[in-house]
Amino acid sequence: MDKLVNVIVTVPDLDWVTSFTRGLIEDGLATCGNIVPSVRSIYAWKGAIRDENLALVLLHTRQSLVPKVMDRAANEHRRDMPQILVQHAVHAHPRYHAWVTDGTADLT
Repeated sequence: MDKLVNVIVTVPDLDWVTSFTRGLIEDGLATCGNIVPSVRSIYAWKGAIRDENLALVLLHTRQSLVPKVMDRAANEHRRDMPQILVQHAVHAHPRYHAWVTDGTADLT
């Protein structure tokens, strides 16, 4: 049974992340994307402290689809070094697990 993961992506553009998330779901690479429209991010970049509002999406998908999701996020993202993180789901409700599995492409 394929394990579930959340792929987390932050972006400066809410419209872009909405379209990106919808495309992943339409293509079977994720079942759901929870978009948080405003996350304040304070970080060090090129010797300066940056402070900006970003959008964040939590993409619910199978572990086997992570390479495709990450490649697509990296290729379509507007930043040279986007934040793309993967969190493994330690436990998932069986019905939720089935929903994510049934709603995504089976690459096995």
